[in-house]
Order: sequence, then structure tokens, then C-alpha cells
Amino acid sequence: MNGQNRSDIYPGLEVDIILKKDQRSGKSTRGIVKDLLTSSTFHSRGIKVRLEDGQVGRVTKIIEED
Repeated sequence: MNGQNRSDIYPGLEVDIILKKDQRSGKSTRGIVKDLLTSSTFHSRGIKVRLEDGQVGRVTKIIEED
């Protein structure tokens, strides 16, 4: 899943995000969602979240759990 729909994302979910400083390079960061920061139901560049370690970025990929 690509992280554009708010309904797919919830606290405790493992995701890849792109931090603001990494937007040019496209480098992603993996972490666990703590808070959802985007209030709309859909965002074309990904829902903005705060990870448990405090980093903020837009979700690019939801990590599938087995």
C-alpha cells in the first residue's frame, strides 16, 4: 500500500516515510507510526505522520505484516 489513504494508517503500524530533508534524494526512513498529522482522508504525496522516535514525514509505503 502506498500511504495516500488516511484510513490505511494507524498508530503502531510500520511504515516507510520520506522526511522533508530527504525529499530531493528520495531516501526513506522506516519506523512505527505514533500520530497522524494529516486530517484529510487522502493526500496525493502521502499522509503525514510522526514516528515513535519523533521524526515527521509523509508515508510512502506501508510495510505488510505476515
